[in-house]
Amino acid sequence: MPDAKGRRIALGCEGSANKLGIGIIAHDPLTGEPTVLSNVRDTFVSPPGTGFLPKDTARHHRAYFVRVAKKALEAAGVSISEIDCLCYTKGPGMGGPLTSVAVGARTLALLWGKELVGVNHCVGHIEMGRAITGATNPVVLYVSGGNTQVIAYAEQRYRIFGETLDIAVGNCLDRFARTLEISNDPAPGYNIEQLAKQGGRVLLDLPYAVKGMDCSFSGILGRADDLAAQMKAGEPGPDGEPFTPADLCFSLQETVFAMLVEITERAMAHVGSNQVLIVGGVGCNERLQEMMGAMAAERGGSVYATDERFCIDNGIMIAHAGLLAYETGFRTPLEESTCTQRFRTDEVFVKWRD
Repeated sequence: MPDAKGRRIALGCEGSANKLGIGIIAHDPLTGEPTVLSNVRDTFVSPPGTGFLPKDTARHHRAYFVRVAKKALEAAGVSISEIDCLCYTKGPGMGGPLTSVAVGARTLALLWGKELVGVNHCVGHIEMGRAITGATNPVVLYVSGGNTQVIAYAEQRYRIFGETLDIAVGNCLDRFARTLEISNDPAPGYNIEQLAKQGGRVLLDLPYAVKGMDCSFSGILGRADDLAAQMKAGEPGPDGEPFTPADLCFSLQETVFAMLVEITERAMAHVGSNQVLIVGGVGCNERLQEMMGAMAAERGGSVYATDERFCIDNGIMIAHAGLLAYETGFRTPLEESTCTQRFRTDEVFVKWRD
């Protein structure tokens, strides 16, 4: 039931990858305006040169779930009785981590006598991005470690206009960070971005793989890995001069981001939109925002993006999207509170939008 101020309140649990996030949000009873009450996150960081394995990540989420939930409740300053529903990430994501957090959400629902709402991870990103930036009807570029999609809203669905044909752009960057044995703290993609700022002496030739509205990143990663091996062997670059890890990171970013800008611009032209909303962990990258901003400005439009509190996986985006669905009457019965590694963005009926 609503709190003393008449607000609906939801607690959201996110754990589809290496970030465990629990957040609490309130919706104004008259305007629907969201207020972030708490947004707590704990990240599983693996050693340099390695990725995060599902079993290790799931173990981390199980170990930290209770303490993160307690921190979120304390920071929000709300009582359990004021919470209307518990929202959790149903998918997509890594099976083990998703399951760990879903079990945690079910446990709280049973302990507290609350209803559950299963949330699509991507829809969570989009709705949080719209709420924070004020973007009205943008073309959405969703870029993260596990997903790369160009999306636009139509007839109560988020329609996918283009996507990766193999690995996600974030996965491409993360895997190249392993090749260079770059630290995973705070995130491999962030550290590649910082190295890229030191590069730029030469733009190394990498495959540019745009196929209609779709992209392919595996070939680019393979070529970048080959160049890294040449660099470590002391072989010169195409201009006969040695090149550095910074040059490699710069070249990789410039190439993959140019591809993303191209397919996003094509989607904007198709749907007649002059707004771009960038969501997902890679959306924090300042160079991607800069390149997308230059394209949008040429079209008389603008780019919307959030900072690391909301672009990186977090519990508050699950709470917000879940509460929007809850307010339209959507519920996830306990016996159906499963999770799945494959949950398409366009499978969700977006009843809360006209």
